[in-house]
Amino acid sequence: MRQEQFVARHQAEWLAFESWLLARGESARRARKERNTGAMTDEDVPARYRRICQQLALARARGYSPVVVDRLQALMQQGHGVLYRTPAPRWQRAARFLLADFPRLVRSEAGCMAVAAVAFVFPLVLMFVLLQLRPELVYSLASPEQVAMYERMYDPSDPRHALGRESGTDWQMFGVYIWNNISIGLKTFAGGLVAGVGALVVLIANGISIGTVFGHLQQIGYGDPLWRFVCGHAPFELTALVLAGGAGLRLGLALIAPGRHRRIDALAIAGAKGARLCLGVAFMLLVAAFIEAFWSSTQSIPATVKYSVSGVLWTLVALWLCFGGRGVADED
Repeated sequence: MRQEQFVARHQAEWLAFESWLLARGESARRARKERNTGAMTDEDVPARYRRICQQLALARARGYSPVVVDRLQALMQQGHGVLYRTPAPRWQRAARFLLADFPRLVRSEAGCMAVAAVAFVFPLVLMFVLLQLRPELVYSLASPEQVAMYERMYDPSDPRHALGRESGTDWQMFGVYIWNNISIGLKTFAGGLVAGVGALVVLIANGISIGTVFGHLQQIGYGDPLWRFVCGHAPFELTALVLAGGAGLRLGLALIAPGRHRRIDALAIAGAKGARLCLGVAFMLLVAAFIEAFWSSTQSIPATVKYSVSGVLWTLVALWLCFGGRGVADED
């Protein structure tokens, strides 16, 4: 094959590989803030790289001009540098996932997340309002023993125990909160395997339960210690519960509407994505448990400080999920 024909036949793929290197390569660190919008995806690169190595061997064997050989040599060397370079330290990859990849995953499933939010928030608000109008409904939703327990926990006139709990050191309760929070999150996610219905049931049940407790305590005048206790960890805990539900709904959709994939393949893809979402959810629940154990139950902090911190945390969580990872390139 003549050199002109060889170049004409492979020119397009060389240009595509050069574009990928521009977005991902060592020589273009400044371009890392741009997303890879080229025709060649990251998954195509290993096969394209092997073809370029083969084309370089052919060009040398056929005695093509130094211009062609040098160009292929440069593409091969740059591609090797990107594909086989030392990966970033684990802490950098973890930070990148939490700050960029996780928020992008959440936004990529905005529809499921919105449905999960409605399934959780609507029954919560509904029960809260109903109990202000008809206080006796609380005994249709909770046993007298449960109602009495919550009243003891948040009785503003009882100074014997820390705010929101009766006993236990901070570190002991930290462990309890971690176990409780993550078990609920995993249960919500796993409920998606029942065609998404399980995730919805868990979300609705939690919304009704929380709305019932909040509505009753507010109605009997115990709202102040309750709100001071929950306001600190609520931004992370409640948001994480909704995100776990959204991930579960994604699993359910893969079963119901697999699209072009086989149902088992669609479930595997959704499961892999859901597992990454659950990693971020677990981080949020860990933060929530820490705040709940060491901040929420502290009585000495004024209510205005707690509410102010809560407002800041809600804002940070919203900004993180809405804008985290925008303009940042995918992991090489």
